[in-house]
Amino acid sequence: MTQRVALATVMDRLAIDAVITGYAVAVDDGAWSDYGALFTPDGRADYRDAGGVEGPAEEIARWLEETMSLFPVRQHLIVNRRIDLEDLGGYTGDRAEVVADYLNPMCLARKAGSGPDAPGRADSGQAGGPTPDFVTGGRYAFALHRAESGWLIHTVTVHEKWRRTPGA
Repeated sequence: MTQRVALATVMDRLAIDAVITGYAVAVDDGAWSDYGALFTPDGRADYRDAGGVEGPAEEIARWLEETMSLFPVRQHLIVNRRIDLEDLGGYTGDRAEVVADYLNPMCLARKAGSGPDAPGRADSGQAGGPTPDFVTGGRYAFALHRAESGWLIHTVTVHEKWRRTPGA
């Protein structure tokens, strides 16, 4: 492998990592237009294994917007990223697979009088913030394609391994 190919490979890995991070940030921040912009025009997302739906990224963004409104506080962590770049005889191609674990703690929306300082409520975390009501963990499988604008998600599939829900 030449230095030029090695540098291109590192640059591809960094760019792919930025897309995966952008995915997590878009979901956490409710930036649904940013979410959609991370996908190829024919991109799809599959959340069925986590109790959700599957379909074109644009439709999934609308579904996520509605569903995630139940959880105004969310912190989506994507870790242990394993990036497999298409190998074209020592050169990287235009496709990549990423498998990565996730941890997703979320807090349900609170009604007036039900916040962390409400009587009988014992869920205050540091700095008076709420502790998560709903936590899920699992693994993502991403397929990415290189486009003129850079790397984009072609498909993402969620494989939920576990969850903790209120009262559990």
